[in-house]
Amino acid sequence: MSLTDRIARGLEAGWQVTDATTLTDHQTHEADVVIVGTGAGGGTTAEILAKSGLSVILVEEGRLYYQKDFTMDEHSAYASLYQEGMSRTTRDGAIAILQGRCVGGSTTVNWTSSFRTPDQTLTYWADNFGLDNLSPEAMAPWFDGREQRHTMAPWPTPPNVNNDILRQGCEQLGYSWQTIPRNVKGCWNLGYCGVGCPTNAKQGALMTTIPGALDHQARLFHGLRAERLIMNQDRIDHLQASAMAADGITPSGVTVTLKARHFVVAASAIGSPGLLLRSDIPDPHARVGKRSFIHPVNATIAQMPEKVDPFYGAPQSIYSDEFNFKNGVDGPAGFKLEVPPLHPGMSAGVIPGHGPEQIDAMAGLPWTQSIIALMRDGFHPDSPGGTVTLRDDGSPVLDYPITDYLWQGLRQAYLTMAEIQFAAGASKVRLVHLDSDWYTSWGEARAAINSIAMEPHRVRLFTAHQMGGCSMGQDPRSSVVNGFGEHHQVSNLSVHDASVFPTSIGANPQLSIYALAARNSARLAAKLTS
Repeated sequence: MSLTDRIARGLEAGWQVTDATTLTDHQTHEADVVIVGTGAGGGTTAEILAKSGLSVILVEEGRLYYQKDFTMDEHSAYASLYQEGMSRTTRDGAIAILQGRCVGGSTTVNWTSSFRTPDQTLTYWADNFGLDNLSPEAMAPWFDGREQRHTMAPWPTPPNVNNDILRQGCEQLGYSWQTIPRNVKGCWNLGYCGVGCPTNAKQGALMTTIPGALDHQARLFHGLRAERLIMNQDRIDHLQASAMAADGITPSGVTVTLKARHFVVAASAIGSPGLLLRSDIPDPHARVGKRSFIHPVNATIAQMPEKVDPFYGAPQSIYSDEFNFKNGVDGPAGFKLEVPPLHPGMSAGVIPGHGPEQIDAMAGLPWTQSIIALMRDGFHPDSPGGTVTLRDDGSPVLDYPITDYLWQGLRQAYLTMAEIQFAAGASKVRLVHLDSDWYTSWGEARAAINSIAMEPHRVRLFTAHQMGGCSMGQDPRSSVVNGFGEHHQVSNLSVHDASVFPTSIGANPQLSIYALAARNSARLAAKLTS
């Protein structure tokens, strides 16, 4: 065991960490606060509460993986680090959902992009949901604090070719572009952020707030599934949880009961509504699971004359917000332009075609570039989001219909991305769409995009950003929690993750979750210690 590793050192020093897959007897534990989830929200909450002197128990369904496990191997990493082995989708299978399932949650496997919540989004929330105390001015010190805690700064290293092509195309067309802030320290620029950082450079929850909490006597149970919050009159009495078997997926039959004064749910915008629904938590206005948002993502790929090697270097370092709020907050669907890394395993599952066609496409991977568009959903009446419900086995699933409003935005995004790639010198461009050919000119691509079918399962759609489902707002009739994440109906329940967002945010969400959780946890700590 390498004791240069932060996690290895802590385990050696006696952190209270329990691998629930090894438990053989039913048991009960107590704390001041039980936190479900160890991602951006859960980790932040745990560190702040533990440092305030409160006893904290963290519950994580996934396993504790750290430096020794991060071998840059896509095949094993997707199976172990992601929800449903990287095969999670919306109910109809039309949208792939990339979401972490490990200690640190999605912050362990994200691509490190770190944006503040756009001012336009915070202002919209204030105007439409009574969240006046979340103004840009009020949130600024919380963003400042989290940017320091997670070492967030614009990436100073020149972008890899994959990202620089977005910059080149934007400059040719007169579109704005900027450098992405990243949460890294001593980054080796390897490019394999999505399968766990092998150098501990990524400053996600795994390297920051989780160790910070464990250093202050927090207890962590991993391989433990939160099944139900059990009410006693108007308060939650305990959490009923199931230990996982050695496979990390099926319950072993061992039950762990966790009692606390207060419960914080931070299990993601799919997991948190799922837990509240399984628990029959009071929901008089049927708001739990409603208004779930995902930044629906579509993509184009380009063949470039020069080598791109899109699998090396910081995965995301250039972005463009030219089209994010161009038509106002609630006009036609806006989108943020970014670049994805293209590793062989993921690319083989994403790039259209099979058989000889796929072999040719994969042989050209070193010369392949891609752009993605993140659609800003939830700001328009024709973008009401989706709904999280429960399957027969109690697991959560997201139903997300794509409206005509969003299809129009996705078509516009295809046009924009293809134009940028040709402007940057692409020899040919293809949509990540089952009916798309390779197009060898912008004119040919434009004509094809304007006539191509925009339908589920024809357009390949993705999301790595799950938001909403436990919306915050001033009015209990239209929201689940207030602006501090405090449940409207249950006095000892808070929600501290992206599920509280009343819309999507129009940016990668990790910093927004960190900052909101820090703000709300500081208030919670003051209440519980007073």
